[in-house]
Amino acid sequence: MSQGRHTAPESLAAFPNPYRPWEAEVAERIQESPSIFTLWLRLTDGAVRTGYRFAPGQFNMLYLYGVGEVAISIVSDPHEEKLIGHTLRAVGRVTQGLAQLKPGDRLGLRGPYGRGWPLDAAEGRDVLLVTGGLGCAPVVAVINYVLLRRERFGRLTLIQGVKHADELIWRERYAYWRSLPNTQVLLAADHGGPLWPWHVGLVTEVFDRAEIVPEHSFVMMCGPEGMLRAGARQLAERGVAEERIYLSMERNMRCAVRHCGHCQFGARFVCRDGPVFAYPEVKELLGVRGF
Repeated sequence: MSQGRHTAPESLAAFPNPYRPWEAEVAERIQESPSIFTLWLRLTDGAVRTGYRFAPGQFNMLYLYGVGEVAISIVSDPHEEKLIGHTLRAVGRVTQGLAQLKPGDRLGLRGPYGRGWPLDAAEGRDVLLVTGGLGCAPVVAVINYVLLRRERFGRLTLIQGVKHADELIWRERYAYWRSLPNTQVLLAADHGGPLWPWHVGLVTEVFDRAEIVPEHSFVMMCGPEGMLRAGARQLAERGVAEERIYLSMERNMRCAVRHCGHCQFGARFVCRDGPVFAYPEVKELLGVRGF
């Protein structure tokens, strides 16, 4: 089964230094919530911009001069967008610095890196996307990809969970996706608040409301590791084949080229062998302290 891979775009072979970022300009900045924002970037070198390619599920390293670098998933569609989108939460030194950028400001970009979602293998099947927190960002490109190629896929089910109701971003997008044919959207919050109209509780608790046909389903999951472990186990118990359950793992990726060792995951490196893994590849490591 195809699992995706990271290969440098052929047209960028003239730029072999994996540590050297390309210059990018902020074309647009969107404040999604008090702590979450999206940067739409344009590579300033025309040849690099023309040759840049990525697969849904891959990530870039964003570099802020004098501050540092951080790995961020790409949220744009690989075939439709000339701008490269990244959604971030301002939680650390680098992301707080990136949060100060405005249109016209410049930063460094390395990538794309990692193994993306196996979309070819998902064709002809129902697609179930389960996400937690800002974990929705790595699958936005998948949603766009599926919707632009709707005839290649079966039913699309989106299940998104957040800890607090005010952490749900892209509400207008969820409302639009919910209006589409053959598409189901289910939302959950651990703490809903008085105006929260959807499920209050764990995201895995809404599986009973999802129209899941196990033998036809292809699952992609992002979010906290505890949620991934519980969600994958429950879906497998419902009859979804483990080899059709894929997880996007989160680790502290410092170099993106498996040199620093910060993202080592058992015998693998998340930056090179992931961040997307088939569930059987990582099943025994999920929840093991130290991995």
